[in-house]
Amino acid sequence: MHAWLCEKLEGVEALTWKELPTPEPGPGQVRIAIRAASLNFPDLLTVRGQYQFKPPLPFVPGSEFCGTVDAVGAGVTQPVPGQLVAAMGSSGGFGTHAVVPAAAVLPLPSGFDPVQGAAFAFTYGTSHHALVDRAALQPGETVLVLGAAGGVGTAAIQIAKAAGARVVAAVGSEAKAAFCTGLGADATIVYGGAPFDATTFREAVKAATDGKGPDVIYDPVGGELAEPAFRSIGWRGRYLVVGFAGGAIPALPLNLALLKGASLVGVFWGEFVRREPGAHAQAIAQLLRWHAEGRLQPAVDCTLPMAEIRAAYERMASRRVCGKVVLVNP
Repeated sequence: MHAWLCEKLEGVEALTWKELPTPEPGPGQVRIAIRAASLNFPDLLTVRGQYQFKPPLPFVPGSEFCGTVDAVGAGVTQPVPGQLVAAMGSSGGFGTHAVVPAAAVLPLPSGFDPVQGAAFAFTYGTSHHALVDRAALQPGETVLVLGAAGGVGTAAIQIAKAAGARVVAAVGSEAKAAFCTGLGADATIVYGGAPFDATTFREAVKAATDGKGPDVIYDPVGGELAEPAFRSIGWRGRYLVVGFAGGAIPALPLNLALLKGASLVGVFWGEFVRREPGAHAQAIAQLLRWHAEGRLQPAVDCTLPMAEIRAAYERMASRRVCGKVVLVNP
């Protein structure tokens, strides 16, 4: 097999494409012949040593991928060889093969596009856990999605619409606003440009929500957007802390929660999957039903050959991405 190996935490430039022994699955494991792997923001941080999970060196990065099971270890009855599956984990996706626990894979329906399979579980799982589980989103409520054109943001738009909510998509450019409208967003706010004007942003949120403020704020960005967004939240609103793609972890005045009767809600999908596998399985089942009904369609920004990993990382770091970047094997 071949894979991109991270031997030192110096970013994507330090990754090397190497031939490695093809691993054999142990008890309870399966080996996947990888057909596609997507980039998520944590992948960018992991190879810099800036993510909360730090795999021991050396490791193969890539936390979400899709492929065909080509070998199973002792005791594994499902999935079976030849089955298309998606896999989620901390690493292993940026190569030709990976061995993962059988319990960590998601069997996909026949005919599922492997590129979409590689762009499905992480972003849609995170957004479903955030909106449906943690926020208990109700039909008719309004959701403000920050960073709405990114991987989890595009998933959040579609899941909120599937749940019967109204969506306001906040993005950094007019092009991204048009993209989000195409995904179903009911209104858009463009906060891009320098310098960021918190007052103008709050006025735009107020206008987009008829002065009531959003019932739910989905925030994978953090940084300078967080406080003006939280100040704009509606009564009994739920502010979902999903991530910090903006770089800085904000410090929010807690009196804002008191004044609005609002909740600050943490979203850690990976830990949810580990601690509540039954609830996670139910969520994935609902997501697959919605996908089969045409309500969900992973937004893929572009596909690139696995060899062009540096170009893929560069595109993600530039924040030009609308949806997901997916690497594919021949």
